[in-house]
Amino acid sequence: MRGYFVSFEGPDGAGKSTVLKEVLNQIGSELKTQYLVTREPGGSKIAEKIRDIILDPANDKMDNKTEALLYAASRSQHVEEIIRPALKEGKVVFSDRYVDSSLAYQGAGRDLEIQEVKQINDFATDKLDPDLTFFLDLDPEVGLKRIEKLRPGQEDRLEQENLAFHKKVYAGFLKVKETYPERFVTVDATQPIDQVVAQVIATLKQRMPELF
Repeated sequence: MRGYFVSFEGPDGAGKSTVLKEVLNQIGSELKTQYLVTREPGGSKIAEKIRDIILDPANDKMDNKTEALLYAASRSQHVEEIIRPALKEGKVVFSDRYVDSSLAYQGAGRDLEIQEVKQINDFATDKLDPDLTFFLDLDPEVGLKRIEKLRPGQEDRLEQENLAFHKKVYAGFLKVKETYPERFVTVDATQPIDQVVAQVIATLKQRMPELF
C-alpha cells in the first residue's frame, strides 16, 4: 500500500492539534497501515530548533522574508528526514500544518505574495503536496479569544500579532483552498469538537477507504 499524506490547516485557535489527536484516538487502531503524527514548524530535531527561533516572542525584529525562509528551511528538513521516508514505507502521515500555512501566514499575512512563497516551498519540498487537507474554518477573532482563554500570556510570536494580521491570514487560507479544491475539505470549527472529529473521520473513510 502506498503512503498517504494528510494535513490539517486553519487559523490560530481553530483546534487542529486537539482534533487530530482525538481523530487518531478513535480510528488509529482501525487503520490497516502504520501512521505518523507530526507538526510544523518542527517535526524533527533540526526543524524543532528552527521552530524555536521562528516563534520566540523575543525575535520581534525578524524580517518577513527571513521568517518565510526559516519556515521553508524547517520544512525542507522535516520532509526529507521524516515525511518522505514515512510515505515510502507506506505509512499515513498526519501533519498539523504544512505549506498552506506558509502561503497564508507569510504570503498573505506578511504581504510577500502567495505565489512567491509557493515557489520557495516547492523548492524546499520538491513539490510534495498532501493527498488531503482539512481546513478547520474559524473566524480569526474567535480563534484568538480561544487562545487567550486557554493559554493566557503564553502566546507565541505569531499569535501575538494583531487582529488585522490574522484577518489577512484567514483571507489567505480562503484563497489557497479555492486554488486547490480537489484536496481541501472545509470543516466548520465552531461546532462542538465531537462533531468536527466525526466529520473528519467520515471524510477519511470516504476519500481513503483502502486505509480501513
